[in-house]
Amino acid sequence: MSSITSLTIEAADPAATTAICAALRVSERIGARAGGEPSVGFRGFSISLVVSQPGNVDALLNAAVEAGANVVKPAEKSLWGYGAAFQSPDGTSWTLASSAKKDSGPVSLDIEDIVLLLGVADVKASKQFYVERGFNATRSFGGKYAEFADTRGGLTLALNPRKLAAKNAGVSPDGSGSHRLLIGGDAGSFTDADGFVWEQAAQRVG
Repeated sequence: MSSITSLTIEAADPAATTAICAALRVSERIGARAGGEPSVGFRGFSISLVVSQPGNVDALLNAAVEAGANVVKPAEKSLWGYGAAFQSPDGTSWTLASSAKKDSGPVSLDIEDIVLLLGVADVKASKQFYVERGFNATRSFGGKYAEFADTRGGLTLALNPRKLAAKNAGVSPDGSGSHRLLIGGDAGSFTDADGFVWEQAAQRVG
C-alpha cells in the first residue's frame, strides 16, 4: 500500500517555516525550501496534528506561537473535542486536535498522528484516484470526507471539499496560485486533478 513519507513546504523564508516545524518536533517528516510559484489566500490544504488530550493542544499551540506562528482559531472545546488552528509565516494552515475534552495525564508535546488534509473539488473522484495509486481508503463519508491508511508510521492522507477544508482551518476558501507543497511518497511522481504535486522517494527534509 502507498504512503506519504514527507512534506516540503515552499516558502519565501524557509528558515521561518523550519523554526515552526522544529518547535512542533515534526522536522523529520515536514520541512521547507525556498522557491515555488506565488500563491494568494488559502493554499488548499492543512496539516493537522492529532494529540491525546487538550493540554497537549495548548502546549503545541504555545510552542508554535513562540516560534512565529499566527493563531487563527484559539484553542477551545467543541462538540467533537478540543482544538485550535494557526498559520506558519509562509501561510500554510495548521490545526491541532484532540477528541478528549479533559486531560488524562501529564501535558507533553507528543503527537499521535500527522494528517495532510487536501481540499479537493470532488472527494469521490479524488478518493478513486488515490485508490488506483495504491492508497487504502479506511474511512469515507460520501462526498464530504475520505481517509487513507498510513502504512509507514508517517503521515495520514485525508480529503475534504475545498470549502470545508478551509472552514476547518478557520480561513476563507478563496485563493489562487500554486499550493506550494511537495508531497513525498512511494506512489510515484504525479500531479493530481487539484494540482497537488507528488514526488517518488523524496529525500529527507527539514
